[in-house]
Amino acid sequence: MDSVLFHSQLFQPIILLGPRTLKNHQITGIGVYRNRQLSSTCWAIGVTGDVFDDSPLRRNDNGSLLAPPFGALLDAEITPETNDFFVSDAEGDPDCPTEGFSSIEQALDMLRQGKFVIIVDDENGEVEGNIVMVASHASPQAIGFMFKHGSGIVSVGMKGEDLERLKLPLMSPENEDDSSAPSFTITVDAKAGTSTGVSALDRAKTILALSSPNSRPEDFRRPGHVFPLKYRNGGVLRRAGHTEASVDLVMLAGLQPISVLSAIVDPDDGSMASLPNLRKLALEHNIPFVSITDLIRYRRKREKLVERTAISRLPTKWGLFEAYCYRSKLDGTEHVAIVKGKIGDGEDVLARVHSECLTGDIFGSARCDCGNQLDLAMEIIEQAGRGVVVYLRGHEGRGIGLGHKFQAYNLQDEGHDTVEANLELGFAADAREYGIGAQILRDVGVRTMRLMTNNPAKFTGLKGYGLAVVGRVPVLTPITEENQRYLETKRTKMGHIYGSDIQGPSLNPNVNIIEAPEDIQQTG
Repeated sequence: MDSVLFHSQLFQPIILLGPRTLKNHQITGIGVYRNRQLSSTCWAIGVTGDVFDDSPLRRNDNGSLLAPPFGALLDAEITPETNDFFVSDAEGDPDCPTEGFSSIEQALDMLRQGKFVIIVDDENGEVEGNIVMVASHASPQAIGFMFKHGSGIVSVGMKGEDLERLKLPLMSPENEDDSSAPSFTITVDAKAGTSTGVSALDRAKTILALSSPNSRPEDFRRPGHVFPLKYRNGGVLRRAGHTEASVDLVMLAGLQPISVLSAIVDPDDGSMASLPNLRKLALEHNIPFVSITDLIRYRRKREKLVERTAISRLPTKWGLFEAYCYRSKLDGTEHVAIVKGKIGDGEDVLARVHSECLTGDIFGSARCDCGNQLDLAMEIIEQAGRGVVVYLRGHEGRGIGLGHKFQAYNLQDEGHDTVEANLELGFAADAREYGIGAQILRDVGVRTMRLMTNNPAKFTGLKGYGLAVVGRVPVLTPITEENQRYLETKRTKMGHIYGSDIQGPSLNPNVNIIEAPEDIQQTG
């Protein structure tokens, strides 16, 4: 069998020929070919124009067959989203701030000068903005500014070892593991040089005492008027809170990791300041205005988040691969890279970053195309003789977890699409993050890649990690009655690209096999 013709609502009827060399023929669309030696099926993207030469089948350096039609197909679909994709300061790079925000580098420069930064936690939801500075630069004037624009509560972000040194226990130890809330210790005032502890001068002295490595537990009165907060190890990569963000910024600035922060409130009614009011305050006083989301991206680019723990030979139904196991330094989750052949200089490597889907990958769920995409990626890489599949665990249901995914299934059966179901359960439409996948690709030696995906979000998710996406290889699998709406939702609501947006006839689950016309058949 050398070619296939199929119909769907997502794709126009097309023909893609099998492993033969073609020349001067128009072939457009998507399809399947079956390799006679391996008896396995691949999907790829078709093109229009003179794309194949007269060269015979050949072997690459890894000993695998390379068919010219397949090689040409990998070059075929380089869309505007992927062409010349990566430059270090491109939009979407972790060093580029979200529109309307300052860069992390601007914030670090201001902190080094002893000035303020405003940190916002979620520009899309209920906003909270905190004014932040370095604790060792605290002054009565700075604390007075916080009084004027903040809630009146002045907190100090500190690491656990400093709190232990000063014998400052948590107010509610039983809530220490609750990442949804900040971890306050008992409050303090400095004894030396203060009166009631209430004034800006007194609080500045207390903050300076907390930041001093020479301070001792007996230097403080308890309770007091300054609120130490316990920083969670890992910072914003573990908890996306203001405490963690403020201490992370101070550390990134190269200063002692103790911060001062106060929530900014509306001057009229005392409610949390709105995003427009936060921006207005930042502009009026020339204060950098940064988002925790940007800080997370900034840190993920620079810090090694995974460690390689093992490499093993892995024979599979597709061929022989090597399996690399990685452990996340953030939460201990283990991820896998399946590598074919010699990555060598790391240029132009076929790569797929695949999100774990137990139901699709293991049990063959017909609700999604995940298992078929994984099978296809392995097959394409085996055919090419060189490539990587990164298997990211913890991505069930686009990041909502297995149990919640089953709840989403029930909502889908009631009429919700996959995006609506996630939102109904209180989650983002897609909560996945690909920074760890990018670091794994870097570790196995990838530098430039042809990314096997239909999802443009993965392009942005892999930007800025020293990786260049030089082309996109669509991963197109059969459409069924069960997954048709799922695929259509990904296309219309999540921007997935399936070759082209073409109206076609109704879904036809039957695949009609045809032979290529004799006038364009040649033997390799």
